[in-house]
Amino acid sequence: MRILSISTPAEVAWDKERLKLYLIHSGVITEDEDFLLLKRSIDARHKVIKTHLKLQVHRGTWKEVSFKPNYQDVRHSREVIIVGAGPAGIFAALKCLQLGIKPIVIERGKAIPRRRRDVAFINKKGEILPESNYCFGEGGAGTFSDGKLYTRSHKRGHVQEILNLLVYHGADRDILVDAHPHIGTNKLPQVIQNMRETILEHGGEMWFESKVVDLIIENQAVHGVILEDGTKVRADAVVLATGHSARDIYELLYQKGIKIVAKPLAMGIRIEHPQVLIDQMQYHCHERPHYLPPAAYSWVQQIEGRGVYSFCMCPGGIIAPCATNPNEIVTNGWSPSRRNNPYSNSGIVVELQMEDIPEPFSKYGNFAFLEFQKYIENQAFIAGNGRLKAPAQRLVDFTQSKFSSDLPKCSYFPGLTCSNLREWLPKVISEKLVKAFLKISQKMKPYFTNEAVVVGVETRTSAPVRIPRNPTTGEHVQIQNLYPCGEGAGYAGGIVSAALDGQKIIQLIRSKWS
Repeated sequence: MRILSISTPAEVAWDKERLKLYLIHSGVITEDEDFLLLKRSIDARHKVIKTHLKLQVHRGTWKEVSFKPNYQDVRHSREVIIVGAGPAGIFAALKCLQLGIKPIVIERGKAIPRRRRDVAFINKKGEILPESNYCFGEGGAGTFSDGKLYTRSHKRGHVQEILNLLVYHGADRDILVDAHPHIGTNKLPQVIQNMRETILEHGGEMWFESKVVDLIIENQAVHGVILEDGTKVRADAVVLATGHSARDIYELLYQKGIKIVAKPLAMGIRIEHPQVLIDQMQYHCHERPHYLPPAAYSWVQQIEGRGVYSFCMCPGGIIAPCATNPNEIVTNGWSPSRRNNPYSNSGIVVELQMEDIPEPFSKYGNFAFLEFQKYIENQAFIAGNGRLKAPAQRLVDFTQSKFSSDLPKCSYFPGLTCSNLREWLPKVISEKLVKAFLKISQKMKPYFTNEAVVVGVETRTSAPVRIPRNPTTGEHVQIQNLYPCGEGAGYAGGIVSAALDGQKIIQLIRSKWS
């Protein structure tokens, strides 16, 4: 067996039989050799587009060994309560099965089949359902938000385990090899439901439409939770995996004197272009060849000591309404697995530190970012004139503070309202966005066009607070048996990092119990 890193013409890299013929004819492998594709990435920096591949080559026909986790029956095992069924909560529950712990997953939202109907209702009627929406419900914010699996984690073995678990539960094997793996919003819900079945089959529990409203605290230790209907659920550990939009959990901790701290985050807008324009810009061609996927982009600019950057870029994607309360507008983006929508969208956000927060909000201390976030989302709702219509403006017009008298077609289903975003978006955000767009217009000229529409607002890139925990035990710094976890606790940013943090917390609980 040998490992090869090679570059091939892009047109051969997506079909194994065609790739094998190319490798044989090029003398890279012999006819009696086979290969396993380990990594694949597109290099479109030059006129001739290439694909970089990493291959495991061996003699004879390769039969790949399927990954199969070792799950135990945990019906009569020691119990852990996991609050939240997003990526952190679900992967924490799966890790429980491996370590012989019974997970009781308590989720405020609905299971996916009923949640689908609620999301459709939000899109069509323009009304928010506070307990069942794009953020709350089985799978958390990730379920209907694309399934992008990018991560900056350096723990590659652990990342590979997350990807393997996703494939084991139904995701396409391509996520194991692509440089920017992506499942697709059309496929991810079934993967999550398969994970639920695994948890239930091995003796775990999943409670839906069960909202945690209080903690059972005795002698500076948590011993369970209290639900909205008064039900008390006791266990020896409580994992808080509630996501970045469960603001009531932050308020609950504050009311009980449990420490939380402000955490910087990034906020801005979402921008949408015709996908064909992004393809032309990135692939240097008039029409994208059929063998290439819809093009993506990524950029960052430093403006007055703050990063302004693209976030959660969705080729062939759709802009979604992701508010969790009435009277607010929040946008996010997602793509189907084929990324075949005619539009391309991305968040463009500005890094914010405590000193950037305007004076009326800095007085809130550890809730400063949260209150500023709420204010911006409400301003966007007012500017959109209700029913989840989002305020929007053509890109060049935005940089010139010019009202757009009309708007291009857009994937945002509730609809858009013409608005001069710079009249209500705080200057600490809008002015840096304008300067960044003007800079990027010199590097990515086709990008800077009035065919692009700027849509307000992208505010939930991460949690606005951090729930501090002991780095050794994973427990809250004040309260025993309480384990803040994932993106909502300020320790993750995306599906994979949240999943990794969920696994890590369960391993720490198991170590404490050993």
